[in-house]
Amino acid sequence: MNRYLLLAAGLMTATAAMPQKTPIAHTLLWRITGKGNTRPSYLFGTMHILCANDATLSDSLKGAIDTVDEVYFEFDLSDMSGMMAALTAMKMNDGKTLSDLLKPGDYQKVKNYFAGHQSMLPLPFSMLEHFKPMLISALVEEQAMDCASTDGMEMQIMKAIREQGNKKRINGLETAAFQASLFDSIPYTKQAKELVDYIDSADYNKEMTRQLATLYTKQDLEGIEALSDKDDPGMNEYMDLLLYNRNRKWAKELDQVLPAKSLLIAVGAAHLPGPKGVIELLRKEGYTVEPVLNRQN
Repeated sequence: MNRYLLLAAGLMTATAAMPQKTPIAHTLLWRITGKGNTRPSYLFGTMHILCANDATLSDSLKGAIDTVDEVYFEFDLSDMSGMMAALTAMKMNDGKTLSDLLKPGDYQKVKNYFAGHQSMLPLPFSMLEHFKPMLISALVEEQAMDCASTDGMEMQIMKAIREQGNKKRINGLETAAFQASLFDSIPYTKQAKELVDYIDSADYNKEMTRQLATLYTKQDLEGIEALSDKDDPGMNEYMDLLLYNRNRKWAKELDQVLPAKSLLIAVGAAHLPGPKGVIELLRKEGYTVEPVLNRQN
């Protein structure tokens, strides 16, 4: 389930792995050149939720942040009004609640779970149960990180921009409300069942989350692909919706701005690898995309 929750929590989807012809470098940072660029741009794979101690920026990434003109995230993290609009999009249509989707026993199971984790909830369960179930599941995954506090790489990048005193423009490839709306295309009943299954398999999912975080800290994009491929195959029919269509759209949009500006593009790490990943799609647009070996601080 992790691959879909990472998108919801970021409000990282992961890829259904396809064979790579050559091994991909162990790095999350990639340099983009070509097509008339006078200065390089950079592509970086993020993870929306990590243990705070693991959410650190390498010197190479800090250098990229310092030199680029603008930063693109999946959505504009500086747009507070957009964040507020996303709250509405997080709710199910037609006033549905979780209790409408589940049998009484399953509903009580979910309610009891969140009653035991009230201190970690951003909102009371009476409000959360109006949200799309996969967004509720994201909160379960965050608790599976099993650390005192969590952070995200996007937030660390934003912090670095502020600390460097750079007044860089922050952009979004899409909006937070659009991301939340994606889950309207997955039946709410299926999402609710996934939520119950996720709670029933808490120990297994906690271990999967730990493995994913370890792969991320090792900067192993192929490992993230492989782990995602064996996790929850029942959701594969939604990969175009959640991942591939978005990758294609982003590559086309970026092709319009990359020749004119130096950018840092920071999106979920699982958007990067594979034949349908952003790295290969930008190469198909005519760019040279090369791994940057990290200098760690």
